[in-house]
Amino acid sequence: MKQRRVPLFLKRRSYRKRRLRDAARMLPVFGLFLLLVPVLWRPAETVRADTAPDGIYLFVVWFGLILVAALMAPGLTEESGGDDPEEG
Repeated sequence: MKQRRVPLFLKRRSYRKRRLRDAARMLPVFGLFLLLVPVLWRPAETVRADTAPDGIYLFVVWFGLILVAALMAPGLTEESGGDDPEEG
């Protein structure tokens, strides 16, 4: 009696969903890095701190993270696809 062989590779759809989930998990880490970048910038040569460019940068990064998360969200919905190789 032959055993049923499990495919070596995942189906393309489930592979892409897993990679999208991995990217969604890494988004907060990437966002934290981007939000901490202004701390590494050198201060301006003036006596007073120039915070306007830093503030604009933070809001642009914040908006960008929201936009990326919104673009990723539809692909993260849970569907019962039947991509499980153990199903029989």
